[in-house]
Amino acid sequence: MKNLFSNFKGDLFGGITAGIVALPLALAFGVSSGLGPSAGLYGAIFIAFFAALFGGTDTQISGPTAPMTAVSMVVIASILATNEGDIDKALPTILMVFLLAGVFQILLGILGLGKYIRYIPYPVVSGFMTAIGVIILVTQILPSVGYYAKEDTKFVEQFKPLAEELILENILKDEAGEGILVLENFKETIKRSEATTQDDILKESKTLAGKEASGVLGTFKVLPRALQNINWLELALALGTIFIIYGFKRITTAVPSTLVALVVMTLIAIGFALPYRPIEEIPGGFPMPNLKIFTTFSLSSITPYIFTALTLSLLGAIDSLLTSVVADNMTKTKHKPNKELIGQGLGNMIAAVFNGIPGAGATIRTVVNINSGGKTKLSGMVAGVMLLIILLGLGPIASLIPAAVLAGILITVGIGVMDYKGLKAIPNLPRDAKIGPFKVSSEVIIMLVVLLLSTFWNLVYAVGIGLVIASLMFMKKIGDLSAERSDVKSLDEEAWGDEKDFPKNLAEEVFIKHIKGPLFFGSTSDFQALTKQIPTTASTVIVRMGRMQYIDQSGLYALEDMLIDLEKNGITVLLVDLLKQPRYMMERIDIIPDLISEEHIFTNFNECLAWIKSNIKDNN
Repeated sequence: MKNLFSNFKGDLFGGITAGIVALPLALAFGVSSGLGPSAGLYGAIFIAFFAALFGGTDTQISGPTAPMTAVSMVVIASILATNEGDIDKALPTILMVFLLAGVFQILLGILGLGKYIRYIPYPVVSGFMTAIGVIILVTQILPSVGYYAKEDTKFVEQFKPLAEELILENILKDEAGEGILVLENFKETIKRSEATTQDDILKESKTLAGKEASGVLGTFKVLPRALQNINWLELALALGTIFIIYGFKRITTAVPSTLVALVVMTLIAIGFALPYRPIEEIPGGFPMPNLKIFTTFSLSSITPYIFTALTLSLLGAIDSLLTSVVADNMTKTKHKPNKELIGQGLGNMIAAVFNGIPGAGATIRTVVNINSGGKTKLSGMVAGVMLLIILLGLGPIASLIPAAVLAGILITVGIGVMDYKGLKAIPNLPRDAKIGPFKVSSEVIIMLVVLLLSTFWNLVYAVGIGLVIASLMFMKKIGDLSAERSDVKSLDEEAWGDEKDFPKNLAEEVFIKHIKGPLFFGSTSDFQALTKQIPTTASTVIVRMGRMQYIDQSGLYALEDMLIDLEKNGITVLLVDLLKQPRYMMERIDIIPDLISEEHIFTNFNECLAWIKSNIKDNN
């Protein structure tokens, strides 16, 4: 325990700050998921504490995130639809799916699969993250203008015939299960139909109306009705929230602008006694476990969602490990990926038992924690305890937060989560594939396929399809490159013997690195370790690239990050034997000449050696 308390003051302040930052997002993600603000808060409490305690990234702050919430929202809507929109009936199944996702994460960690997450190519991640942003942004338009499909009487009326059809269908299913032969005797069916009240029909109609208006396509379907029935007060609260979030950042970043917006807009709504719509009530007291998950467990109810639970676990793993890499870069440490997955899995399992939505490592909260002094696991645990204290002390007050304020917060989250780096690169990426008579960029095609399928169809299948397309395109490129060089004998290590005459007195000043084979999404992790190999005495790095035939977008950005780091450290980089395709890619995003000037690119090692002898002096 000594190590846990080695940075007590920094961890305490970092955890408290991260917990405060997490509060508005936890509430907003809970509302967005469909389970209500308390589900988001419970998820943030338990995942933050237990993922930190058992995880492999000391400074990571975990909780509900935009990608996990977007997928959870789909899961919840699907299970609700099969349970006649009855949340009490559907909740045990929903939570069991979340718990199962945690179990899968633990298995991924135990099996040592954490290291394979890096094989997901950049365009797939980029398309997915942008889709998450679009989904959150679009689905929050309706609550921002104060429109709720279930409360639109005229819209709900349209679904009464279908509601009656479904009710009758359920009666027939029940009778079939009981062995009643309907065609021989309609009396029982008529009797049960007559027992159906107008309230039952209305409830089913509202469920159908809500389902029709859900998701991106559903939002677009009802948007004309929403714009005809704008609640101007709700819209003003949402816009005010967005304005404060972006405006306050210009004043200071010491205080989270999201929290400022939440507090200010809530106080305005309460202080002026505005007739606004509050969020769902947050229950007071300590969260209690939902034992119905186990007592009402049915394998048949879970079986259709096993693949969905696996997808949630993989998404959480990717989300968390990407944040772990960010934390490593900031703290100059090395996380343990498999241990991190076990910690995340335990956190998600415990959160599910306590009615919480699933989550993952949260980049913004982790960065805030590190910048505020957090260095050990204690900081993440403090963040969870901080949220629990807020729940116990301010639960009733938090229930007064306007729903439109959380919608405004989510809109800024949606805008922020999109991958603008990937989107900006679209016009500049090389057109290396053909669709009919048109030349297109394979990287862009993958990104757009994942983006469009995720937004308008299915997040889960979109990523799978994106991975398949990326793998096929990569195999074709490598096959083509191998075919081009098939008449060239493979180079032995002795072929690099031109380095034997390198001046021994400059061995400490100059570091030579060989890149062997393509630099693609599966090899970037090892490549990023290059900066750690460079001795502190080195002022110049020679990168020999004669065997690097191909570089993809993931490799390109990894190379760019390495060059920026070396430039910051005052180290000069020289490239030797840069081949056609990598050079073309580097020129497209201005690595050449912005980071590497033409005078530092050599066609062979002898030219480079001559430059070294003329420009590098022995400092020892």
